[in-house]
Amino acid sequence: MAEGDQSGAQDQLRAGRLERLAFPLGASLTTRILAVNLIPLLVLAGGLFFLDSYRRQLLDERYKLARIEAQITAEALAGATRQRQEALLIQIGKEQRMRLRMYDAEGELWADSFVLAEPSFRFDDPVAEPFVEDFARWTDKAVNFAVGAPAAPRYVEPDVQDASAWPELVRAREQGRTQIELRLAPDDTPVINAAAPVGLNGVTLLTTRNAVDITQSVRNARTSLLNIIAAALLVSIVLSLYLASTIIQPLRRLVRAAVLVRSGRERDVEVPRMAERSDEIGVLARAVSDMTATLRLRIDAVESFAADVAHEIKNPLASLRSATESLPRVKDPALARQLVEIAAHDVQRIDRLVSEISEASRVDAEISRTRFELVDMAQLFANIIAAREDRGENAGCSVQLVHGDGGYGVMGVPLRLERIAENLLDNAVSFSPPGGEVLVTVGHHGGSVVTAVSDQGPGIPAEARELVFRRFHSDRPDADGFGNHSGLGLAIARTIAEAHNGSLVVEDRADGHPGARLVLDLPAA
Repeated sequence: MAEGDQSGAQDQLRAGRLERLAFPLGASLTTRILAVNLIPLLVLAGGLFFLDSYRRQLLDERYKLARIEAQITAEALAGATRQRQEALLIQIGKEQRMRLRMYDAEGELWADSFVLAEPSFRFDDPVAEPFVEDFARWTDKAVNFAVGAPAAPRYVEPDVQDASAWPELVRAREQGRTQIELRLAPDDTPVINAAAPVGLNGVTLLTTRNAVDITQSVRNARTSLLNIIAAALLVSIVLSLYLASTIIQPLRRLVRAAVLVRSGRERDVEVPRMAERSDEIGVLARAVSDMTATLRLRIDAVESFAADVAHEIKNPLASLRSATESLPRVKDPALARQLVEIAAHDVQRIDRLVSEISEASRVDAEISRTRFELVDMAQLFANIIAAREDRGENAGCSVQLVHGDGGYGVMGVPLRLERIAENLLDNAVSFSPPGGEVLVTVGHHGGSVVTAVSDQGPGIPAEARELVFRRFHSDRPDADGFGNHSGLGLAIARTIAEAHNGSLVVEDRADGHPGARLVLDLPAA
């Protein structure tokens, strides 16, 4: 394997490893878009767990309120008569929806607002509640477990109604200050007990409140957040699927077309151009479509070129074989020499064809890899004309170069631009009569450097002016010698010109005289 192939294979392997690291499960683009859009929502959903801090804040506030209520009630009860105390317990219990109990100095229960009057609240029975409440309690437990909230004990009425059954009462009697205790009702709502001393004679007060509003506030906040998340999730999924459809579906169409082109069925493929799209997908579609069209043209050109090469080489090969097969049977020395000359001429033709074909095949690739340089077209033609004169390659024709003052620089590959000049001069000299004149003019036209080579030959009809640039096309005078030209000169010259973002065309002579005028137009440097 070549070093470049090995490097390319290593780059593909590295790209594959990075792709597997980024998405180890090989997720599709639709999945990735959904994942990216859902991640913020999942982070938002994590806010459900922060509702526990909200619940704790509510409980802290309620603890403070329970402490204050217990202390104020204890102060109101201190020093009051028994009858007044019972009336206060009933009144405060109904107004504040609490249960108030008083214990004497020995810890015996001697007043209970729920006994003195109708209970101001009752615990809800979870068995009798609907499924919605069961689900809400399950959610509460799940969140508490997730955030590691400490579990509170259950609220259970003691069998013996004395102060020792309530730890908060025991602490209040021992320490002489208000104590708070949290428990859970049967329906998992908080029950807040506050124990406070009443006066200095050992009497204590126990208040009990079922703070269902705390649980309801937390659930309402959680429900609102869940509704927002659900709505955002729905919108995100719809938008993600829409985005995926506008990106993935066109890409899949392009992939299918590319696979068919790769499998050699490019003629059956119509690559969608997506002209209605002006985004990157549309640009990509049109680029792939143009690339496929260019590929088709290249394949057609290669096939045509291969057929032409086979045809052009077949003729001198057939002549060479005929000469070599006939040579052993010929006894006439003169005829034998003639056959040897024919064979040598055919070998020269084949050698010339192979050289020209090789040159034509590598022009595009070579120019695409070569750094352009500044080339003065007037100086280039002057050097080539002088060299041809020294080598006697102008066949008795006078080659005149006309140009103005100043530079005529273009950016290009010097050797390739020299090849254009040689081919144009070869063509002009071969069609001009002996002693004729070939005129080369170099000038500026707009932003281009225009070089025209005019001969005094028969000229080229308008309908045949494109044919002369076809490979292996040759229509030369008889005096030029059969097989001395491959028919690739002007084709190679035009290919080089177009590779330099220029053009090469045939025109009538500007002075109206007979002959052809080949015009090379290249962008000025």
